[in-house]
Parts: sequence; C-alpha cells; structure tokens
Amino acid sequence: MTYRGDDIKRLIPQRYPIVMIDTAEERDGNSIATTLAVRQDNYFVLPDGTLSETGLIEHIAQSSSALAGCRALAEQSLAPPVGIIGEIKYFVCHRRPGVGELIETTATFNMSFGNVTMATGQSMIGEEVIAEIQLKIFIQ
Repeated sequence: MTYRGDDIKRLIPQRYPIVMIDTAEERDGNSIATTLAVRQDNYFVLPDGTLSETGLIEHIAQSSSALAGCRALAEQSLAPPVGIIGEIKYFVCHRRPGVGELIETTATFNMSFGNVTMATGQSMIGEEVIAEIQLKIFIQ
C-alpha cells in the first residue's frame, strides 16, 4: 500500500512543520521506500537552498518510523509508535540535495531486541547515493 498526504500521519507521530516524508510504500515486513521533495519552505533547508545533513538524518529516521507505523497498523494499533534515535552508528552524507530535487529512500529494519531496533537507510537522487546511515532506534 502507498501512503500519501494525510495518510502519512497514520504512520508517523511527527506533524507539520517537521513531516519529512511525502510518500511511503512498505516493500515487505522489514523495509519501506519513501520520498521527499525538497521544498524551499522545508524547516531544514539552509540559506543556500540545500537540505541540511540534520534534515537528511531526520528524513531517514522518519522513514524508519513509517515502517514501524506500517507494522503497528497491521496489528490494528490506533496510533503510530513513537521512536527515539538512540544512536547514530554510521552516517555519510555524499552531498546535500537542493530545492526541487526528489529524495528516494529505503529504510530497513535489520534486527530488534525488545524495544530496540537496528535500522539502516540509504537516500538517493536518481541513481546517485546521497546519504547512508545506521541507526539504533528505541520504539515505545
């Protein structure tokens, strides 16, 4: 199923102006594909018209959160779970995307133990990898 617009609110606890996902599509039980069009009014856009590294991290973290939200919906939960970044184990920003570019991200849950989940994410523009990350997330 593909989620857009207000449907994204069913997956993540964030609200405007910090929503960093335009679309989300669950691929399987362990991964999700999301998009974000970088717009000038984005909270994380810098004066030079590029999305900050912090914005990229937030986008990938929200992509992971959306995957947790898909799982919660499958279990008939009424509210998306709240996740907290516990650790950024690895992050590389190859380049910051600019206003007008479309970021395509894949987030994957690798393993979970209790309420701790290890996740990876990769963001691309077309065929170009722009960011990679490994996260430890605490899901409430």
